[in-house]
Amino acid sequence: MAAAPLKPPGRLKTLTANIVRAFHPETMREKGIAWTIAMLSIVFIVVFLAIAEYWGEEPDRFDVLGTAVKEAKVKDAKQLPIGYTYATTVIEIGETLLNKPGGLLVNDMFPPGVFEDNMPSWEYGALTALRDSTSALRNHIARAQSQSKEDADLAQAEPMFYFDHTSWQLPSSESEYQKGIEAMKRYRARLVSRDASFFSRADNLRQYLEILEKRLGSLSNRLSASAGDTTQVAAEVNPNAASPLERRQVVAKTPWWSIDDIFFEARGYSWAAMHVLKAIEFDFRDILGNKTALVSLQSIIRELEAGQAPFLSPIILNGGGFGIFANYSLTLANYIARANAATIDLRNLLQQG
Repeated sequence: MAAAPLKPPGRLKTLTANIVRAFHPETMREKGIAWTIAMLSIVFIVVFLAIAEYWGEEPDRFDVLGTAVKEAKVKDAKQLPIGYTYATTVIEIGETLLNKPGGLLVNDMFPPGVFEDNMPSWEYGALTALRDSTSALRNHIARAQSQSKEDADLAQAEPMFYFDHTSWQLPSSESEYQKGIEAMKRYRARLVSRDASFFSRADNLRQYLEILEKRLGSLSNRLSASAGDTTQVAAEVNPNAASPLERRQVVAKTPWWSIDDIFFEARGYSWAAMHVLKAIEFDFRDILGNKTALVSLQSIIRELEAGQAPFLSPIILNGGGFGIFANYSLTLANYIARANAATIDLRNLLQQG
């Protein structure tokens, strides 16, 4: 009986066999030192690029309410103390920055982290949103009135998050941010024991929305400048001009090497702010319902979520005008500008009643 024909090895098996054969001592002696160095360099570059690609992936969204329920070890979200979801979201954002693949990359001084370009900008945007939410909590939301005593744990947490994000020496950024997270956890635990305060009032929410409004407006403006915004008037060109008509317009176009940095910073800020707003939707549900403002808040969240859609190009495309190439910056600027407009509407609604 004829023997059954052997099945050809799979691609992965063939590749593995070729790699083993290439680094076999006999092959290395036969090919010489130059060939060996070339092969090692190729393997190093492939591994380096694979790690960089893995570290450069943006973190996934997390379930704000589900995370709070899990941390509180309760069965129903209605059992959560007011403010617990907000505090948990701030903690989760901070832990995501520190514990995602590669950890915090913005302060890396050695490869492959030092060669990362997009993720450090994303981290800075998310960190800015973390700082904004913590500042609003310390200075407004956790205080009954302007002359009330501030919360001790929040007074420790906020400055920790404002530590220099590029510091890699002692103390490192990671160690200081971890201290801020631990202080936030103590505040959250005291919310359960009713030893800490969280005032979900309209005036407190307006204070955070005012910060968010300015951040989103700035990001939208910087993203739009990727196409060369000629609407900005340069007052410094002729400071002694008698009227604005005598001042010439200039093209405040973003340099090509900074376009992707601004894009990913805006993505990072939108990602973190989106989660904070979802926490606000739950913790401020009474005031939002009373002022029929829930729809406006959900509109902000929806626009920021749309700005988190995956992009297909390996590089950030910024075609001009109505050309054949897309302009990613202008697309994201549109979503952020719409979120900014909804933020203004919500803040006015809360103020007017």
